[in-house]
Amino acid sequence: MSPAVQDTLSLVGRALLALLFIPAGFSKIIGFAGVVGYIASKGVPMPEVCAALAIAAELGLGLLLLAGWQARWAALGLALFVFVITPIFHAFWAVPPEQQMMQQQAFFKNLAAAGGLLVAAAFGPGRFSIDGRRT
Repeated sequence: MSPAVQDTLSLVGRALLALLFIPAGFSKIIGFAGVVGYIASKGVPMPEVCAALAIAAELGLGLLLLAGWQARWAALGLALFVFVITPIFHAFWAVPPEQQMMQQQAFFKNLAAAGGLLVAAAFGPGRFSIDGRRT
């Protein structure tokens, strides 16, 4: 595969991964009180702080990943974020049977996204990125 194709695929991959996080971060800002209530309902301590951290991770790191600036660190940060929140918010083993399939799909979708983030962290953002332009 040519370097130009690899760089293009890296850009598209980063954009698709960022698409999971950036809109979610914006929606948490708009619906902050509801997000805090949902986080509290899961028994997470300091839900206001956690909601703010979620916004910073999803919106901040998502934008960094999209732009390809400090992209390896942004991808690692998002992967860590996903690994922490997934068993808390998608515990398919602990929900009523009618919710298990949906939560299991969300659980494994998150793990797959974390896998993509780890690949981005390992191989970098490609030439079509701020990081790629600086080298």
